[in-house]
Amino acid sequence: MIDQLQAAVASTRSVLEGVNADQLGGQTPCASWTVGECIDHVINAQGFFLAGLTGQPPAAPGQFSDGDYIAAYDEATSAVVAAFSEPGALGRMVQMPFGEMPGAAVAGLATNDTFTHGWDIAKATGQSTDLNPELAEQVLAMARQSIQEGFRGPEGAAPFGAEQQAPEGASAADQLAAFLGRTVA
Repeated sequence: MIDQLQAAVASTRSVLEGVNADQLGGQTPCASWTVGECIDHVINAQGFFLAGLTGQPPAAPGQFSDGDYIAAYDEATSAVVAAFSEPGALGRMVQMPFGEMPGAAVAGLATNDTFTHGWDIAKATGQSTDLNPELAEQVLAMARQSIQEGFRGPEGAAPFGAEQQAPEGASAADQLAAFLGRTVA
């Protein structure tokens, strides 16, 4: 589980390195977010997962895309990976705003969120969306097991959109994005 989280962190970091300042205002596949807002979400989400795991209130959301967002991302993801790597963290029950769940499930959410928003940013900035094929297959398998129809709905009202059709021969990351409600064609 920790290996998957670390791989998702590395994949998205590579995408962030490919973002130019003039692309921050561009639209992402998440219709309500620009590239900069998606970057801010990815960094803020790390604090959300860390707060759940540690039982602390999350820090106020920050705006990182106007500054050194790669350094902010590195700091936030390092803290999350370290917290999930603590002995017993994956087996502990964690209270999240939407219910109690094992730490391993929260780590899975963190992996999915980090990796998928890396895909969103890659797509929006013209980078390859064929991100870490092995990890993409693993995250897709986890998503298919854990995401129920009740989690789907309009953007802003539900965590995931309606499943979309991935084109024939789509990469595993594109298939994951389509499963999570993104248009990948």
